[in-house]
Amino acid sequence: MPDPLLAEIAAFTAMGSPTVCETINGIPYLVNAFWTAAQRQGHPVHEISYRACFKPQLPHFFITRTTGAGDVVHDPFMGRGTTPIEAALLSRVPSGNDINPLCVLLTRPRLYTPDRKTLRRHLTRIPWQTGCIENPELLAFYHRQTLRDLSALRSWLLTHAPLGHPTPDPDIDWIRMVALNRLTGHSSGYFSGRTMPPNQAVSVASQLKINARLGISPPPRDIAAIILKKTASLLRGTPVPVTATHNFATGPAWATPNIAAASVALVVTSPPFLNIVQYAEDNWLRAWFAGIDMAGVAITKHAGVAAWQAMVRQVLIEQARILRPGGYVAFEVGEVQRGTEPLETRVWSAAENLPFARLGVMVNSQSFTKTAQCWGISNNTGGTNTNRIVLLRRYA
Repeated sequence: MPDPLLAEIAAFTAMGSPTVCETINGIPYLVNAFWTAAQRQGHPVHEISYRACFKPQLPHFFITRTTGAGDVVHDPFMGRGTTPIEAALLSRVPSGNDINPLCVLLTRPRLYTPDRKTLRRHLTRIPWQTGCIENPELLAFYHRQTLRDLSALRSWLLTHAPLGHPTPDPDIDWIRMVALNRLTGHSSGYFSGRTMPPNQAVSVASQLKINARLGISPPPRDIAAIILKKTASLLRGTPVPVTATHNFATGPAWATPNIAAASVALVVTSPPFLNIVQYAEDNWLRAWFAGIDMAGVAITKHAGVAAWQAMVRQVLIEQARILRPGGYVAFEVGEVQRGTEPLETRVWSAAENLPFARLGVMVNSQSFTKTAQCWGISNNTGGTNTNRIVLLRRYA
């Protein structure tokens, strides 16, 4: 009997074109435009930046087709929390894990809709006058008064919502999440002067060069006003269903003892890239603000595809433990190694002899019509323009 999800993908025509189905080197590929750029915009509450994150339409596609209300949806590399937040929006139970402690701070607050009047009260109670300049090098990013205010906010947050607290005040948790997302950027909507790219802090030396090249100094910013403005933007959609049930952890993706065996209905995830995205370096300023020592965070870097594949196999072994019989894995790989090796084949091999039916590779593409074109070197020299998703189903 054919798998129902695979059959639906093969018959998919909702975007106006049929799915192209081909088998290459023994792997079934299913290529189509499964969602448009407009659909990928998603709910405004997703608009929290983090490196190498996929768009919410990707987990939405699988959540709506393979799970029901109350089912657990998990992402072992949750990043900014796209999968668990989309799960919550669809009345599923959000579950997530990441080695980076920042990820819980960016995800957990958005499971609750804050009261804006309460946020304003909190912001007026912060002792802004106590801020001081402890790190003068940060003046490369911030006006002197803004850095004092940022220091006051940081100290207040570390006191009222200490790092690692499992149940912080949700409104204070929200303030920290928004502040983490406004630390650096390219417009007046950020605390910093002009810098690029947004929310990926360059080094102090690089920022000084940007300032010199543009002939600018960081202007003063109203931190409280920026937090309230970003809050209004995130909440402009329909409210996120309040969920008291969620399961977030910080640790390696291949060891999640907080998740019971056979309790998860669906896993949607994308692993770290191969030494391309420097998560620790990009997040050094966020880590400082949150009080995280990134030197103690074991973010792994895989120098070669063999080591990367071994890591993927470890992760898949753990997903086999936590998935219920018949549960799915949608394992997105958004990279082609040096433009020549499609890494989905490595995921396919990593799943061999594990308790999964290997269904195929779904390729979401807006421009290609034949599978053989989906990893042409000219397209993939600097990455890939497609979502490649290895589909697995847990044996009963």
